[in-house]
Amino acid sequence: MTALPESRPRTYDFVGIGLGPFNLGLACLTEPIAGLDGVFLETKPDFEWHAGMFLDGAHLQTPFMSDLVTLADPTSPYSFLNYLKERGRLYSFYIRENFYPLRVEYDDYCRWAANKLSSIRFGTTVATVTYEDTDGHYVVTTTAGDTYRARHLVLGTGTSPHLPDACRDLGGDFLHNSRYLEHKERLQRKESITLVGSGQSAAEIYYDLLSEIDVHGYRLNWVTRSPRFFPLEYTKLTLEMTSPEYVDYFRELPEDTRYRLTAEQKGLFKGIDGDLINEIFDLLYQKNLGGPVPTRLLTNSALTGARHDDGTYTLALRQEEQGKDYELRSQGLVLATGYAYTEPEFLAPVRDRLRYDGHGNFDVARNYAIDVTGRGVFLQNGAVHTHSITSPDLGMGPYRNAYIIRELLGTEYYPVEKKIAFQEFAI
Repeated sequence: MTALPESRPRTYDFVGIGLGPFNLGLACLTEPIAGLDGVFLETKPDFEWHAGMFLDGAHLQTPFMSDLVTLADPTSPYSFLNYLKERGRLYSFYIRENFYPLRVEYDDYCRWAANKLSSIRFGTTVATVTYEDTDGHYVVTTTAGDTYRARHLVLGTGTSPHLPDACRDLGGDFLHNSRYLEHKERLQRKESITLVGSGQSAAEIYYDLLSEIDVHGYRLNWVTRSPRFFPLEYTKLTLEMTSPEYVDYFRELPEDTRYRLTAEQKGLFKGIDGDLINEIFDLLYQKNLGGPVPTRLLTNSALTGARHDDGTYTLALRQEEQGKDYELRSQGLVLATGYAYTEPEFLAPVRDRLRYDGHGNFDVARNYAIDVTGRGVFLQNGAVHTHSITSPDLGMGPYRNAYIIRELLGTEYYPVEKKIAFQEFAI
């Protein structure tokens, strides 16, 4: 499926831009479909998924069935179980009796799948996207000057590291958690380290740094705006909110209601694994047997300002329940402040073809389209405000891709579930 050396490039059915797990899943699911011709463009030279957080023992918060393909096509050769079989680890995984793949293992699985596909173009950066009214095709131009014509686009650029407003122009060598392992050794040479954040990544980094605190002798702070270190809500009836019925329900709510719920539902997909919370407490207990450990856990503390002078960060914090302001000084600073969707700049020439809501974000239709035709440009992830917690959920990726494939083909190739929940969300 390489581009032909012609003055007018071939026309694809679709071009996928960006290659995270969701577009990689789409590549796997479309590979065997003879009537669907697509190509995927990715800036990086190879697949990479959160490499900065490959801590020892870190695992997914969803089971192995939430792989690239299984929930759309259990017979797919690109399944996680087939990956284990080819790697000679299937029986070991079975004996392990743990449904949650290690994070580094999931990344290797994705690389394994990507290397089997003919539709991926790594090392290809998109510069602009334009639209030709004469024939209704999108033209994707790369920084190398190559062009790809397609009837549809599937945006899979994903989310990027989010920095709090207080740290936008902050100097020094602070880092987002996405680069933690890369800079861990340098970080541990400092006299003090402060970690800001409340989710799984923050908890994993705190545990990792606490484990070695007596080796390196630093002071360690963990600051969170949340009133507590809350666990990921993972009960089974709550998990039914990752269902087609809940998407239908949520999508039809008033826009302001959806945005309010988006803020309230963070604990459903941004909490900490309950076992890890307990392991942190047990480690604190163990470390304190020899005397007080130089660590502080500060809740209800919002970061309102920050400055960097002479190798030290001064963080302005507000204890929100008490309404009191205070400061914290630290040589090292790690921001485990999550990720946010940013509209790619290459879409600027076609913005007039895209739909936006009253908050300035994409108005994502039920079928994941964001363009004025309702079936020309599709969005992977980036739709928590329209599709709730199903947007970033790995397990809903195959469902969304089956839905998008149906829109691309005009017929249902993979069964698209309509009802799976026992509960009713709407009256």
